[in-house]
Amino acid sequence: MTDMKKLLNQMTLEEKVGQMFVARRPQDPEVAMKAVTDYHLGGFTLYACDFEHRDPETIRSLLDSYQETAKIPMFIAADCEGGRVIRASKYPAFRESGFPSPRQLDAEGGLDRVAADTEEKARFLLDLGVNFNYAPVCDMSGNPECFIFDRTYSNDPEATAAYAETVVSVMNREHIVGSIKHFPGYGDNVDTHTSIAHDDRPLSQFLEKDLKPFETGIKAGAPIVMVAHNIVSCMDPDCPASLSPAVHKFLRENMGFEGLIMTDSLDMNAITLYTGDQASAVAAVLSGNDLLCCTTYDQQMPAVLEAVRNGIISEARIDESVKKILELKAKMNII
Repeated sequence: MTDMKKLLNQMTLEEKVGQMFVARRPQDPEVAMKAVTDYHLGGFTLYACDFEHRDPETIRSLLDSYQETAKIPMFIAADCEGGRVIRASKYPAFRESGFPSPRQLDAEGGLDRVAADTEEKARFLLDLGVNFNYAPVCDMSGNPECFIFDRTYSNDPEATAAYAETVVSVMNREHIVGSIKHFPGYGDNVDTHTSIAHDDRPLSQFLEKDLKPFETGIKAGAPIVMVAHNIVSCMDPDCPASLSPAVHKFLRENMGFEGLIMTDSLDMNAITLYTGDQASAVAAVLSGNDLLCCTTYDQQMPAVLEAVRNGIISEARIDESVKKILELKAKMNII
């Protein structure tokens, strides 16, 4: 029996389900600490507001307080892609200027510049106590007017695949968790933060283009794949990809991915408009996700617990995800 298997067997159901949630850090200090102690969250996601009006010393102290309190050390995550999507480096107290975008890195020196930037970014984040960066973006876009365009490296699958391989390899070497996103490829679709996105591209286009960076990132050892909320009709015409068993089966069986599958935020309008008042976390677990990204953990987590107690979700299904979570935390020196 491995140490992580032993740890898993000692955990309560509440502790296990809590590990599956990486929640947006509550702004109220008491609520945030209650999320650590009472909900046993697997992690927090930090946004720019969490760094604003703070400095490296105060953010380290804050994050250390969570880790010291948590029974199982937490993922401390942030979107630090560079360019438009930055968190700590947005503020001069942390860095003189924000980390550059993937396209800027390409223009400045190609993959050598990407590797150097990834290494610097990993050490910068780890020094603050952030052990998980939601990166790299493996999406492609050739339309400057598209929502995702300025977050992408290229519209060329080979170039983007090389970018994914470089970032994943450096992040693994530096022992910071990463997540390749947004599977199976965002394309030139509308913003799922605000709308339901329907992607009617044929499977042949995904096979010939969009899936290549993910395939390369997986082979390079990406520990986590984040799934998009787009409704990808060639894989599942009815469900957002993040809630689709068919999409998760494709990722496991066709792509050979054995790591952790993670949702994009379940509080984005592409999900809330789709599910209405139903707790999307239950559907997310049933479809095959291991990690659930959300703000409303206090509503979503009880729904998952109830589904387990009612036999809708098996405890064995929960154990399968949590064992992988614990193993990744151990591998990346979080536990």
